[in-house]
Amino acid sequence: MLNAALSDKLDRLRHIFNEAAEVLVAYSGGIDSTLVAKVAFDVLGDRALAITANSPSLLPADLTAAKVQAEFIGIKHQIVQTEEMNNPNYTSNPINRCYFCKSELHDTLKPLAKTMGYGYVVDGLNADDLQDYRPGIQAAKERGVRSLLAEVGISKMEVRMLSQYLGMPWWDKPSQPCLSSRFPYGEEITIEKLRRVGNAEQYLRDRGWKGDIRVRSMGDTAKIEVPSDRLSEFINIIDMSQLTQAFRDYGFSSITLDLEGFRSGKLNDAIAQLKN
Repeated sequence: MLNAALSDKLDRLRHIFNEAAEVLVAYSGGIDSTLVAKVAFDVLGDRALAITANSPSLLPADLTAAKVQAEFIGIKHQIVQTEEMNNPNYTSNPINRCYFCKSELHDTLKPLAKTMGYGYVVDGLNADDLQDYRPGIQAAKERGVRSLLAEVGISKMEVRMLSQYLGMPWWDKPSQPCLSSRFPYGEEITIEKLRRVGNAEQYLRDRGWKGDIRVRSMGDTAKIEVPSDRLSEFINIIDMSQLTQAFRDYGFSSITLDLEGFRSGKLNDAIAQLKN
């Protein structure tokens, strides 16, 4: 059961969709945009379309998951290619890298929505995201994208509560931002490096790790982050000698485990230093 406040937020979200003739959902397959896709489909049916942008920064397994989830929901789903890797403003990895990523995404989706007759493009930004450093928000605003979860004040935790309430089996799915977020600002992003990080994280998933995991790329060093209260569990689950060999095969020269533990947006700590 939902509490009264969250039930009211869901009603408001449904009402916004009900007033729209049709919507195109910028759908990454993450927990937030998947909730938006679910509610959009429940209200609009075939007048809702989910579009997933595929690029080297998306883990192949996450693209597969996006397809499976869209099929489960029933929403129409298409995949488009984006070309942010051709933009040196993106690959040089400045502190506003996400601005160029979202610019590419919505410069792709906006004309597509217009051509196909969809009046709105909506994304999965939630209310908590507004409190973090996210330059991509500005790029979306400049292109008229609506962030309905944020508009009605739905937080990350409430996204999970609503997802569970609506019967979505992935309601507790860990957050999985794009692979470019694994690199410290200023380190050039290449397709080879993205593949290396993606292979490393998939290796850990395939060996039974459930929950938050990041493999940060610090030059040729892989820094593994898991929640601090699960460090001993990680060491017990994963064979360290096999991990070391696998990561070296992917191209890392050394592998470390971050004793502070996983923290979303940790690389943003360096922004103040870089600005100075």
